[in-house]
Amino acid sequence: MMEEIRKRPFVRPLFAWITGIVLQVCFPLQWPSVLAVMLVGAIALCYWVYRKKRRDPSYDLRWIWGALFMCVLVLLAIQVTALNEYRLTAPPAHDWLKEKALSIQAIMISRLDTLRLSDREKSFLAMITVNYRQAAGWELRSRFATIGTAHLLSVSGFHVGIVCSFLSALFSMFPKRAFFHWLKHILLIIGVWGFAYISGLSAPAVRAATMLTIYLAGRMLYRRFDIYNTLAATAFCMLLYYPYYLFNVGFQLSFIAVFFIFYLQPRFSRLIEVRNPLLAVPWSVLTITVAAQIGVIFLCCYYFGEISTIFLFANLVLSLLATVLIPVTLTWMQLPPGVFESSILQHCIEFLTKGFIWFVDGFSRIPGATVPLRFDFVSLLCAYGMLGLLLCYFRSRRTWMLLTTMTILLGLICRELVFRY
Repeated sequence: MMEEIRKRPFVRPLFAWITGIVLQVCFPLQWPSVLAVMLVGAIALCYWVYRKKRRDPSYDLRWIWGALFMCVLVLLAIQVTALNEYRLTAPPAHDWLKEKALSIQAIMISRLDTLRLSDREKSFLAMITVNYRQAAGWELRSRFATIGTAHLLSVSGFHVGIVCSFLSALFSMFPKRAFFHWLKHILLIIGVWGFAYISGLSAPAVRAATMLTIYLAGRMLYRRFDIYNTLAATAFCMLLYYPYYLFNVGFQLSFIAVFFIFYLQPRFSRLIEVRNPLLAVPWSVLTITVAAQIGVIFLCCYYFGEISTIFLFANLVLSLLATVLIPVTLTWMQLPPGVFESSILQHCIEFLTKGFIWFVDGFSRIPGATVPLRFDFVSLLCAYGMLGLLLCYFRSRRTWMLLTTMTILLGLICRELVFRY
């Protein structure tokens, strides 16, 4: 485990930064941390002078510098979190960037009025494309939550990935030259952030855009790409900008889902070798859905108190429909009214939207579509602890991990029995 962490330089700074955020939130340490920074600086200075006098080039004690660096990161995280706490209590500043994004969003949404759709269907289309949620009714959101597809209603990594894939397919027509290689990746980065911008810069959209930016920059420079290091770097950058993202439900669900997709989806896809291209896409969607659901199921029980029993079938159908509906709708929004292609796309959008809502209504009427199951914070930590131990056991086959998992499970059962009776 430690060897895997050493390979990824952003993992340890991320843990240190999260530690500082949690410490400041639980135990306000803004002023004690200032004294601690001065103490760490004095220790580092004394140690540097001591090593310089000895003129010993040995790196045997380099872990001391690493420990000091981690301490400094924790203390800086405390200060940044305290600064953001002050900003939360201060009067809101004028955000012209946000206002401009909302004005562009309003222009794009106004195009939906020309569609022959009901208000319910238009509000759904506005949510799934540009994250406009003001017109959405509780009934529509409830139906999506019932079938385990609520993530489709808010712009997230799934939507950003679809937009990036669509743009990448368009730009694949560029000649295979160095200039166009750079141009393609720069346009992809601009397109991804443009979509995240008009969607309101939600935490999942920012996470996906940041990850894709790091990935595309690496591809542009012909660098190797490590998915876990990129995920850690993305989380670190977002928490560096705004530490309270850590307590955002969308942030937590997004990162946990992506981590489990990266870790479990390749293992699931290798269980059955699918060579037929017509079956490969549904199988890929199926494995991604299962991997993501394994990762977020405990958080859903903690925040929402229920789980969906038909998420697998609903996600398989609706994800495939959304993969077509989102880029088609966004393309139609960019075309001027009256264009020939626009009318064709308009009929296509109306047909796909009605079919999407029809499937949602049908799935939500299935008896037993949701099961109530609520976790408290202790149960949540224990559940993820057991899941982590099980994953480590299947990788290393160490018996103590399995025994520890069973011990935690037994403790949870005893705790439930004591508190219930």
